[in-house]
Amino acid sequence: MSILRPPSRQPLPAHATKVFTGEIFDVYQWPQTLYDGTTATFEKLKRPDTTVVFPVLPDGRILLTWQEQPGKAPFIGGCGGRVEPGEDVLAAAKREMREETGYEAEQFVLWDAQQPYSKIEWAIYVFIAFGARPLGSTALDGGEKITLQPVTFDEFVMLSSHPAFAEKEIVHHLYEARLNPEKMKELRKLFGQSPG
Repeated sequence: MSILRPPSRQPLPAHATKVFTGEIFDVYQWPQTLYDGTTATFEKLKRPDTTVVFPVLPDGRILLTWQEQPGKAPFIGGCGGRVEPGEDVLAAAKREMREETGYEAEQFVLWDAQQPYSKIEWAIYVFIAFGARPLGSTALDGGEKITLQPVTFDEFVMLSSHPAFAEKEIVHHLYEARLNPEKMKELRKLFGQSPG
């Protein structure tokens, strides 16, 4: 599966200079000519791309994670994390799913790919993983506490309005489905659900 990286809303110029290197975020700056002819310093963050996976169990339920991380409010969402340097996006999705859930899957389908923020060079790839089955134990980071939470398709769709739902990049898909019967039909088909 060849996965194209989604374009940025504000591409990082070739002449931008890295002014800070962080653990996750790097900071770039560049001189930008404005409409009145003056020049200002523009700035943008850059971070590793990430994957999000929604595993679908053989019974049709979607396997979500309830997560706790230090200094952060608990949240619910898919499994996933950073794409390592030189790592293929799909390989990262499979690795993160194994590490966080202990599951593997037969088929991965790319659902969404976007760079949601113009001021951050950061692509998020969202997958649906079909035929998810337990493989073994998890391999969590020291800063992760994860509880697996299988939910029905309908429960998954309704989570779009839950304040702890972390996957904001796909919320619009879930809201569209809630408001439009045709979109709901498309979403059910995408997740391998019966028409309902």
